[in-house]
Order: sequence, then structure tokens, then C-alpha cells
Amino acid sequence: MTTVGLLYPGHSAEDDYPRIAVLLDSDIRLPLFHTDIGEDAHREDALIEMGAADRLAAGVEELRMAGSESLVWACTSGSFIRGWDGAQQQIRELAQTAGLPASSTSFAFVHAAQALGAGRVAVAATYPQDVTESFAEFLGAAGIEVTAARASGIVTAAEVGTWERDQVLELARAGDDPRAEAVLLPDTALHTTAHLAELEEALGKPVLTANQVTVWEGLRLAERKAWADGLGRLFARPDDWPDGE
Repeated sequence: MTTVGLLYPGHSAEDDYPRIAVLLDSDIRLPLFHTDIGEDAHREDALIEMGAADRLAAGVEELRMAGSESLVWACTSGSFIRGWDGAQQQIRELAQTAGLPASSTSFAFVHAAQALGAGRVAVAATYPQDVTESFAEFLGAAGIEVTAARASGIVTAAEVGTWERDQVLELARAGDDPRAEAVLLPDTALHTTAHLAELEEALGKPVLTANQVTVWEGLRLAERKAWADGLGRLFARPDDWPDGE
């Protein structure tokens, strides 16, 4: 049994996680604790407050009691908004509080892109322009080139959580760039798990989405390899990658 604890802000697309668990091996568990979102706004001050240490610490003991072997702050904007150093400090504090390996969705994107060998990526974001640019800067600090970054201007996670298949596909298509080796959809409030296979087929390249990479990162920290159909190139067996990549 491998247990990855998830700290998830509010209530938007958390049902992606049970879907992922079903597609993964039956001995992988993904217990989730909802952190207090505060003000639901993709705005720098609100996002910094959303990821405050006391808000994250509130769910740690519950996830420890659930037997978590690793812990992930399942929020992209609430981590990268602090910049590279601030995001590192955030997960150091979380790891110290939990006594467990810890990370965040922002670092999950970095590690997942590196695992796929994607040094050039396109960002297709639900966020306003300034927040999207902050994510691109975060990726740049990790040595990942952002060839294009599309912002959708959505202010609240609540609105993003209502997006359906056609909107997700349109977002990915609009954000793609021919120079990019992968396309990143960075909002954990966006339902993407049911559409991963279709997204990659439509774009002809790996697609990394927030809830997908969050689970992958937690498994990486727990030193558990897992393969699954329907969860994109990231969870595909290397032998199944096109052209033996």
C-alpha cells in the first residue's frame, strides 16, 4: 500500500483524484484534506495568503493519521506566486511540520517536464495574464523554456471548476505552440483527468495537467513507480512511448 496525502484548497476539481486512484493500482491511496481557501481570487495577495503556513498545517495531522508517506500541496498558483525561493521555503516548512517528504504542484510540473525530457513547453492557463506570467517565470527559474503562455483571465477557482470537456480542449489547443515539446495546464481547479488521452491525441504531444502531476509527484516522493492507461504520457510505460522515446 502506498499513500499520498494531498492538501487541496477549497472545492473545485477534487473529484479528479478519486478518478486517478481508480486508474492507478488498487493499493495506491490518495487521502485529501481541504485547506481553507480564504478569498477565491487569482490575485497575488490572495494567493500568497491561500498558501500561508498555518492554512497548510491545519490538515497535516489528519493526513499523517491516514498513513501518508508523502505530502503534496495540491495548488499551483498558491505556490509559484511566491517565486522559486518562496515556493521552496513553503514546502520546506510543510515537510518539517509533517515529518514527511513534501512538495507542491508547481514543483510537480517541473519534475514531470524533466522526466519527459521536455525542455520547451507551452502554458495554457486559466489564470489572468500576470499570474500566468508568474508561472512562466517559475518554470524559467527551473531551466524550462516557455515558448508560449496563454492566459484565459479567469479570476476564481469556482468558475474554473465548472469548465467542461470542450472548454478544456479549446484551452489546450489555443495554448499549444509548435516549438513546445509539451503543453502544461496549471490549475488544480480544472477538471482534466477524464480528458487526458483526448488532449494528447488532439495535440500530438504530452500534456501535463495540475491534478495529474500532483499525484505523480507524491508517488515520486514515496519512491513508488506506477503506470496507468488514460493518464497521459506521464503515466505510460516507457516501452509504450511513441518512437521509443
